[in-house]
Amino acid sequence: MVLRSAPAGSDSPRLLSGWGRTAPSRAVVVRPGSLDAAREAVASVGSRGVIPRGLGRSYGDPAQNCGGTVLDTTGLNHIVEFDAESGLAVCEAGVSLDQLISRGLSAGWFVPVTPGTRQVTVGGAIAADVHGKNHHELGSFGRHVKALRLLTADGTVRDVTPRTEPELFWATVGGMGLTGMILSATVQLIPVESSLVSVRTDRTPDLDTCMELMADLDAEYPYTVAWLDCLARGRNLGRSVVTCGSFASVEELPERKRQAPLQFSPGKPITAPDVFPRQLLNTATVKVFNEFWYRKAPLHKTGQLQSISTFFHPLDALAEWNRVYGHTGMLQYQFVVPFEQADVVRRVLQRISSAGVPSFLTVLKRFGAESQGYLSFPKPGWTLAMDFPTWIPGLSRLLDELDEQVLAADGRLYLAKDSRMRPEHLSAMYPRLDRFRALRAEVDPEGVFMSDQARRLAL
Repeated sequence: MVLRSAPAGSDSPRLLSGWGRTAPSRAVVVRPGSLDAAREAVASVGSRGVIPRGLGRSYGDPAQNCGGTVLDTTGLNHIVEFDAESGLAVCEAGVSLDQLISRGLSAGWFVPVTPGTRQVTVGGAIAADVHGKNHHELGSFGRHVKALRLLTADGTVRDVTPRTEPELFWATVGGMGLTGMILSATVQLIPVESSLVSVRTDRTPDLDTCMELMADLDAEYPYTVAWLDCLARGRNLGRSVVTCGSFASVEELPERKRQAPLQFSPGKPITAPDVFPRQLLNTATVKVFNEFWYRKAPLHKTGQLQSISTFFHPLDALAEWNRVYGHTGMLQYQFVVPFEQADVVRRVLQRISSAGVPSFLTVLKRFGAESQGYLSFPKPGWTLAMDFPTWIPGLSRLLDELDEQVLAADGRLYLAKDSRMRPEHLSAMYPRLDRFRALRAEVDPEGVFMSDQARRLAL
């Protein structure tokens, strides 16, 4: 079950899980619609504490709080102020990127960073310091946040900026909601001339070709990503479809599109029914899909115009797409390793393909400069994300093995995707962990803000 909303003042425990639909836990859900309601909710929590939650798109358990309280932030969903001249937007924490994109585009502005879904709140994007296909150029979401308003454990509302309170700011960016409840944020959008993306697509026969091409195209395109066939072996290991893009100028549009270049009509998504068997996605079915997806891509094509939905958020066309994995759910495993440790990506793919472990979605990206966020995930290097059905025998042992390779290569796992990291690996993967813990102890000495993930990892 993924939370959508709850009535203000709700006091009946509800079963919540992350997007992966694993490890559900019960919590009292409160949906405040104002600052006073949020302050009252934080002041009245019990010994198990409270954690904010947006649209429930974290894959694991960072927005769950077993036996405690969960603050559903979607009641705070107003764009308070938007300057069409500067592209500065002041948003309440529960505003979705979908809302912000729709509002900004009409004036020629787009969100600076977007993950693979628009159904993420601004508060959640900051708490997870989300990244997108343009990290090599614009970094992660927190880099574009100019200020945020934070409700801390003692009921104080603090206006925090990177200049006035840098430690609290950078502990909150990527801090998984553990420094307090983000009430609102000021975000700098980026200018665009149209709502269409000019796309280059290349089909590459192996991992080396894929990586070389992506590195070469970094300077030419702000957005780059590769889909990989996780089951390909031998000389075809890592065969891929590389997709690059940049927002089209008005001059690049066909005549019929130039009259309304910023029009954005994503359409209503189809909702996936909750009827899929748990083993629908298996080695055989994923192998068939991978063959189809690889063969349908052009060998090389440039200048194709795609909508924002198609290029950035294709899975948003199917609401509740996580149901395809069945009731046992799925686990997304995402890591980053430095560029000089690129061979780890190869070894991971070899291990996955030789074991025949199906990943329905395998995505490779390149990261640029590291964020200042104490627990932010991106650092310069290669990041690989894979979705695994949880029913696969031996999956836990396999991922433990991959963890060791990532750790040995000075890599790290993504907290927003994590549901099974070993606590003892955390400090090695996140060298600024002690600074985060010290800051958290200062602003929340009683541990009022708490989540299932925080308990599991001793954050």
